[in-house]
Amino acid sequence: MERRTFLALVPGSLLAASRAAEAQPPPRIGFLSANSRAAMTARTDAFRHGLGELGYVEGGNILIQYQYAAGRLDQLPALATDLVRLKVAVIVTEGTTATRFAKEATSTIPIVMAQDPDPVGTGFVASLARPGGNITGLSNFRPELGGKRLELLKEAVPKLARVAVLGTSTTPGTPQSLRETERASSAVGVQLQYLDVLGPKDIETVFRAASKGGADAVLVLGSPFLLSNRIQTTDLAAKSRLPTIYYTAEFVEDGGLMSYGVSSTDLFRRAAGYVDRILKGARPGDLPIEQPTRFELVINLKTARALGLTISQPLQLRADRVIE
Repeated sequence: MERRTFLALVPGSLLAASRAAEAQPPPRIGFLSANSRAAMTARTDAFRHGLGELGYVEGGNILIQYQYAAGRLDQLPALATDLVRLKVAVIVTEGTTATRFAKEATSTIPIVMAQDPDPVGTGFVASLARPGGNITGLSNFRPELGGKRLELLKEAVPKLARVAVLGTSTTPGTPQSLRETERASSAVGVQLQYLDVLGPKDIETVFRAASKGGADAVLVLGSPFLLSNRIQTTDLAAKSRLPTIYYTAEFVEDGGLMSYGVSSTDLFRRAAGYVDRILKGARPGDLPIEQPTRFELVINLKTARALGLTISQPLQLRADRVIE
């Protein structure tokens, strides 16, 4: 080819390549949750906010395919398979159960855990420093927080003697959290009554059992069923007149008394950083699992007044948020 002809073709070739690049569809991210859309609103908003901080606009230069099981865990395998069929670039999971089914659905598509209590124990990753495989993300494993919640509950209810502990025994991390709570109970001087929530139908039953068992208050451990049905949970706590402390702020925003725990919204915001690095070529197995760095105490004074409780000024001042 003559040099003159070649030079004449170059601009056209570059323009065609540029137009082809512009025609490429934006990457699609899969979001897999065992919970309902409503239960996940604050967390998905935080994830989108994290993406926005990194220059991504949903519906613009990135697409997100949301899949919610709404507590119907038997639907998760099909939802995970749908994401694989759509050939998403990354799958973001909101918890252990979602991660397990995403892992079963693909060993090649990168998976980012927005939160997981024990990713090494569940076999998702080889180690926190070098996960290996196609899974990485964030851990929210802090079992000692159960004891701290018990101490805070004692401050809010000084005459506290008996506490019903609600949790889901099949949820990873629950046994360790329960042990830490039991260890703290002797120091605080209260007796515990553990009540297992293995499905939404158990929620009303455990509150009846708590009242019948003479509980002065309730402590809630992590549970996908309680989170997906948190309006019912907080309503039953109010109807039973049982001061309740939760593991995440969403319950308090929906009428619960108080919560103390890892900031879930912070974890979901940080999950966007993993997505960004993977889209830019990083291998998930090379990205270390990050630990929680932000914890928050949230108190609902309106609920306290309805229960006839007076939250001390020192406790209010320690809160990250106070809902009037």
